Amino acid sequence: MPKNVWLLTEERPKRSVVLTILQRLCKELDFTGTENSLKIVPIMSAGKFTFRYKVLGFVADEIKEIFIVPVSGYSSFVDYIVFYQDEMPKDKQDDPVLLIEETKTDDSESRNTGVYQRCSKFVFSEAFYPDSVKIMLYSLKIPQKIKPTFTYVFGTRMLKTIGVEIMGKKLDDDLYTPFASIEELMELKNSMPSPRNGVPVRFTKRDDVISISAKLEKNGKLGHDPNIGMVAMMTACLRYLGWEGRIVITHHGLPAHYLVGKNKFNHIANLLNVELEGIGLSMHALPDQYWQLEKEKEKTGTIFTHVITENLADGLLVYENHGGCERGYFTEYSTREGVPVVIPKYVDKAAYKAGNKNAIVFIPDLVLFDEARNEVLDIEGKTFKNWQQGVVELANYNYFESEYVAKYYPGTAIIRSLVLAGSGNSEVAKTIPELSLYLTNEGDVILGQSASALLRRAVEKLSSL
Repeated sequence: MPKNVWLLTEERPKRSVVLTILQRLCKELDFTGTENSLKIVPIMSAGKFTFRYKVLGFVADEIKEIFIVPVSGYSSFVDYIVFYQDEMPKDKQDDPVLLIEETKTDDSESRNTGVYQRCSKFVFSEAFYPDSVKIMLYSLKIPQKIKPTFTYVFGTRMLKTIGVEIMGKKLDDDLYTPFASIEELMELKNSMPSPRNGVPVRFTKRDDVISISAKLEKNGKLGHDPNIGMVAMMTACLRYLGWEGRIVITHHGLPAHYLVGKNKFNHIANLLNVELEGIGLSMHALPDQYWQLEKEKEKTGTIFTHVITENLADGLLVYENHGGCERGYFTEYSTREGVPVVIPKYVDKAAYKAGNKNAIVFIPDLVLFDEARNEVLDIEGKTFKNWQQGVVELANYNYFESEYVAKYYPGTAIIRSLVLAGSGNSEVAKTIPELSLYLTNEGDVILGQSASALLRRAVEKLSSL
């Protein structure tokens, strides 16, 4: 009998990515699916958003309906978990078919972000869903780097060693083979070029101890994300390849009195029985749950705004950086030149490093283009309790608008506004001049004084869903 498909995610569901996921699910379950003008629309009930979306335009005989549900992870959470079952999944009771981490970042942009900073998610998820298919999905918007870096080759081979499937990149099967032995893993890493400054990541094996030198300290705390991800993967590969002895992380840079708290590194270290030289790791039980339903975070509101304007009112995406999600490219879907633009983090990096914290490029969470009215919408997302901070941040977009909006969308009117989400006072929200939309945790959709024509068109369409 046909069943429903459930995509649970922290991310803004992109139509192209959702289509790729559905096609991969059909392949896994031996279904035949067809796509025709795929759309993602919110599910409304009695005028309220149910915090579920429905996918339209994808059909398979074995699939009844396709739902997308906003969730948050309790710790290290992959971007999509995909279920095939009738009822809404329940955490720790139902097992997903697919676990998918999605990135647009290529080796040419960042060696670490595209591999290492995401690797630990697969190691962590193994404790909850060991039998699910694990996939690293590259949804690239720029050409793939022709000659890969050592970092990417090493990281990808580690992913394949622990059984992660790579999608969205052309890989040389002779180059990207899983490691066949512990010695092969250590030899390749130890032969890679060392950084000019800092601690080289190296293996040392003596009797029943394998040591890994790796800096994990940043600003006096455990926080070197690329190395944390790399160490997680290296230790996971050692265990996967059969190492039963001790694994000790040396030269980590953490002070002897440092207390490693309840975080993803501690969980992974305890799962894999990894030690930090000179520091005792506290034992913390894994979270009781892997995920929970999400209604309160600021991105709940900006993602909702993005989905309804794109799917119901022909809004075009200029830029997105929904809270906690991956940064997009400027004019990713609507650039008139067809070239994605990477916006730098700093107006003046040297000045920022010297202490001028205003020397960054202040960027909205969501930028949309209403082609029919020639308007660009700069949207700042906040929870209701932080709306006043959002008003302050709206005043910081002059550089962004002069250097990017004016260049790529000359002659357009620019509307700055707030999108709020979560629990709060609806009547107070209506009095905020800068408000365009407020999505309450009860699902009420409230238009504000600064709501654009594009947003009003999208909200009007909600009544017909």
